[in-house]
Amino acid sequence: MEGQAVKYSRMDTGDFTFQITEYLQSGTYITNKMKQDSFYMSQLVSSFVPKQNRAIQERMEADAFRVGPQSQTQNDPNAINGVSHRWVGTGAGHSISPEDFARARMALQKANVPLTNLVAIVDASVEFKLNTLANITNVINNPKWEGIIAEGIGTGIQFKYNIYGFDVYVSNFLHANAASETIYGEAIPAGAINNLFFSAAPGDSLPIVGAVRQPPKVDSEYNKDLQREEYVTTARYGMKLYRPENLVTVLTDPAVAVPTYA
Repeated sequence: MEGQAVKYSRMDTGDFTFQITEYLQSGTYITNKMKQDSFYMSQLVSSFVPKQNRAIQERMEADAFRVGPQSQTQNDPNAINGVSHRWVGTGAGHSISPEDFARARMALQKANVPLTNLVAIVDASVEFKLNTLANITNVINNPKWEGIIAEGIGTGIQFKYNIYGFDVYVSNFLHANAASETIYGEAIPAGAINNLFFSAAPGDSLPIVGAVRQPPKVDSEYNKDLQREEYVTTARYGMKLYRPENLVTVLTDPAVAVPTYA
């Protein structure tokens, strides 16, 4: 108002505590006797070190996909701005349906999350269900976003198609519930898969953040007492849910989508 001083508000600040919690190790050895007797010794030595590295990558991927759902409240819709961010799949037998993609998009939109670079990471059983839906061709569109493939996860995660703006990727390392869960009266048994929906828009809006203190590193030495060559791969890292508003979890029952054979 004219003649009155402007009122100023100070900037709000907050702390986000992040810890390096995981220290992984993968070790093996080859005895001198095996070196002497095995015809495929050279192929074996050249193959198992990359396999140790892949095993750690698989664990890191599983941890990244676990920390978000486990940080949400179980048996609760985790509503943000009045819209659920966790629910049981709306398809038959608690499988996935195109409606779940539309609901996930609305949940992110109501939470003021950028609707760009939308990503859905689903289980192979969900891919099977989507592939067999009669009306799936009506909602598949748009080219894929290359972010995940180009920037990171090296365990074979694959782009499949785009549904309602979500680029759909398939992973075998999504978190499975250890116990049954009930949300809005819909109960799903233990083993339910936590399928993830979020925006990977540039900036600080990613739902999960992580830091690698030590990437997978291989050390080897010869043990003269046991007459063997020992190899160990180690890594240290930590992950945590950072933006809960940018994470939607849809629980599905993998048993529903398993095909049966006569």
